[in-house]
Amino acid sequence: MRRIRKIIFWLHLTAGVSAGAIILVMSVTGILLTYERQLSEWADGFDVKPPEGGATIGLEQLLVARVGTSPSPTAILVSHAPAAPVSLQFGKSKSEYIDPFSGKLLGEGNQTVRGLFRSVLMWHRYLGREGATQPVGKAIIGAGNLIFLVLVVSGLFLWCPRQWSRPGLRAVTLFQRRLKGRARDWNWHHVLGFWFAIPLLLIAASGIVMSYPWANALIFRLAGESPPPVIRQPPGKEPRELRPETLIGIDAALATVKHANPGWQTIQLQLPPTKTALFSVADSHRGRPDQRRQVTVDLGSAHILTCEGMETQSPARRTRTWLRWIHTGEAGGLAGQTIAGLASAAATLLVWTGLALSWRRLARKRAR
Repeated sequence: MRRIRKIIFWLHLTAGVSAGAIILVMSVTGILLTYERQLSEWADGFDVKPPEGGATIGLEQLLVARVGTSPSPTAILVSHAPAAPVSLQFGKSKSEYIDPFSGKLLGEGNQTVRGLFRSVLMWHRYLGREGATQPVGKAIIGAGNLIFLVLVVSGLFLWCPRQWSRPGLRAVTLFQRRLKGRARDWNWHHVLGFWFAIPLLLIAASGIVMSYPWANALIFRLAGESPPPVIRQPPGKEPRELRPETLIGIDAALATVKHANPGWQTIQLQLPPTKTALFSVADSHRGRPDQRRQVTVDLGSAHILTCEGMETQSPARRTRTWLRWIHTGEAGGLAGQTIAGLASAAATLLVWTGLALSWRRLARKRAR
């Protein structure tokens, strides 16, 4: 057992030193992205005031001057909150906001804050790389996620005290105030590793699934399902813009969707519509995929054709969807985001104390 522990220790130390800088980047950017959605919405400062009567403009009228332009919007989102604007979305990179009562264009939000979060996200996903070098950054981040998972698992093994006693457990589960130097770093490293092991395990594992196609396919194979095909968009190639066949019937279709989903919080219409309209209905925040449904409505009759929620998905697809939101903590709402942010802060300190312990070990060997 002593030999096994020694092998795992050196594996843990070597992996930590090798990938420490990458894990530090992921951890720091993870802290900054903790409340991205809430801070972006707060920084936008939109406060739409309903006029007397409170009648909103129909989506058909809002879209008639926007759909078919270049670039064309890819979706439009309406919110149940009375002071929330309508959001026109242009892919994942741009949004425009409209007053739903007057039709006035409110702008693109606070671009300073949103631009900052986009830059942080680029570092978190691609190590700040863009263009042709972006796959290189993604590969490095993916390897960092994989090594971090190895560190968490091996760290749990090394955390176990050699003697199970009350003082031994206290040393690895509680912060000791008066310690300094190596003893303090050792205490912090073990305590943080113990209390944040499960959140960090979930964050690292879900990150690997999103980084590697083989890990994503493994989720489906473990459930006895066939993995979905991997669709790769050629770099630099923009998706072809489509013009809508018609806008007539969108307002009636939206009214049908609202009536069929009385608890809705947001409804998003995919653009451009054809003879049918695809609505994404959410009864909660975006991190709760179990409270989202895809509703297809016939624009001619305003009748619902299909309504598909998470209950219609296969077990593997449900697991994969949950992992996306577990990674950011949003699956647990504001509390989940806070835990994910604290786990990222703990990972930052784990990297710092781990490198400090390694440096002190090397310094002692050189001194001897």
